[in-house]
Parts: sequence; C-alpha cells; structure tokens
Amino acid sequence: MPAGVTVVVEPQLVRVSGPKGELSERVSRDLTVEQSEGQVLVSRPSDRGEHRALHGLTRSLIFNMVHGVTHGYEKRLQIQGVGYRAQLKGKSLELALGYSHPVPVEPPDGIEFEVPMPTEVVVRGISKQAVGEVAAQIRDKRPPEPYKGKGIRYRDEHVARKVGKRA
Repeated sequence: MPAGVTVVVEPQLVRVSGPKGELSERVSRDLTVEQSEGQVLVSRPSDRGEHRALHGLTRSLIFNMVHGVTHGYEKRLQIQGVGYRAQLKGKSLELALGYSHPVPVEPPDGIEFEVPMPTEVVVRGISKQAVGEVAAQIRDKRPPEPYKGKGIRYRDEHVARKVGKRA
C-alpha cells in the first residue's frame, strides 16, 4: 500500500482515502475483502465463472481507487478542424465545434478541465470511471469523421480515413 493511503473495509463497502481525495465502492456479498499487513486481499468462495469474474473486477476496482487517490487519472483529447477550439470559462469548458452556437460542458464533482492549447483538452480526476465518462461525453459532441478527420478524438486514437468520391 502506498504511503498516505488508508483503506477501510466495511461489510459490502470499501473506502479508500489518500492525498488527492476519497473514493468508495460497493463489493459483492459473495466476496470477502480483508486488509492485512498493508495489503488488501480479495477472496472468492468458489471457482465458478461468475465468482472468478467478480473477483477480478473487485480487485481491479480497488487497485484503481488506490491509484486514483495517490496519482489521479487524466484523459487527453485533441480537437481537429478549421475554427474548432476549446476554452475555459471559469471551471466549465466551452467548445466551438462548427455549430451555430458554442457548446458548454460543466464538470461534475471531482473532475477538472485544463486547456493547454486551444486544440487540446485535458480531463483530470481521481475516479477512473468518471474521467473516462466525461471524456467520452466531450468526444460525443463532435466525434471524428473518416473523410476529413475533423472532430474530437482521444490523443492516442487512430481514425481510419476513407477516400472520397471520384469524379
């Protein structure tokens, strides 16, 4: 367990708090979660398929909570297109995406935006699920199209380009 992280195991609930904040997650009643010697151990009652799946899921969720409260998560989005840009208005994000109006995006609790360049948006937070969800919602405002490549994409996303009509 990293320094400064405390894990509280309650019946069907695991709370993790660290330097960046606090997260909690419900746990299936079939699984047993216990803390010993700086480690969180998840055990399953049998090797049935659903118990094995829940075991892996629970272990990953607890790991993601510990990583989130110590390091945090971020997703980077790129905006491509003539006149497409982003800017911060207070804590909210305002996108110009070729529509007749600007598109505002309000950050939910625990999420913050950063705009290092007008064509790049960084979504940060301690919850991996929340960061990914907000980044996907921003991307849905104008997904990348395959002919000109205009739109919002993840930084490492490859968009398959298509050839247009021939005369």
